[in-house]
Amino acid sequence: MEAMAQVGILAAATVLAVGTAFLMAWAFLRGAFRLMQPAAASRTLVRTAHRGHTPRLELVEGTRAAARAFERS
Repeated sequence: MEAMAQVGILAAATVLAVGTAFLMAWAFLRGAFRLMQPAAASRTLVRTAHRGHTPRLELVEGTRAAARAFERS
């Protein structure tokens, strides 16, 4: 009887460990995908110099700063 209880406890602990491992792997994978997403451009519309109404997306400030720094080197 005691052996059956030990096997049951071992099975329950194994199921709990598998569930925890699956949830942790899913959370880390989701975090990795979020880190791999490119920086989003702001949706601010900018008018062109020739008074046109052609919209264009403005780059994120950090992207512009990185481009300027890369341009200087």
